[in-house]
Amino acid sequence: MHEKIIVLVEDNPNDEALTLRALKKNNIANEIVVTRDGAEALDLLFRRGAYAARNPDQIIAVVLLDLKLPKVDGLEVLKKLREDPKTKLLPVVVLTSSKEEQDMIQSYSLGANSYIRKPVDFFQFIEAVKQLGLYWLVLNETPSTGG
Repeated sequence: MHEKIIVLVEDNPNDEALTLRALKKNNIANEIVVTRDGAEALDLLFRRGAYAARNPDQIIAVVLLDLKLPKVDGLEVLKKLREDPKTKLLPVVVLTSSKEEQDMIQSYSLGANSYIRKPVDFFQFIEAVKQLGLYWLVLNETPSTGG
């Protein structure tokens, strides 16, 4: 049986905790794998380095991707995902505090499925994560080529 996991790419410990708390509060029971920089995210998504032996039964349901990351920024991670046939169709939701219009334009140009600005208000954020979980984990259907 394939297990659908969520990949959270987030370098800010407060935003990570907030996202994990919001997912838990919305009863999203999927395993969440957190990577804290773009290089680690790419290793996980392409099964290399420390993640070379990642369980092949784990199907990535969605990647929640911050843009401002150390080592490799989120836009570069997105670009690499879209260049590879194995990850080209993987759902990627940019989840960022960036208010730069250019970041949104570049994200969509590189193939982001969705772009969400992190609300500062926790209750708004909980609602946003609830909608994310409902859509990406329950309603959305993807080809079986996901990571």
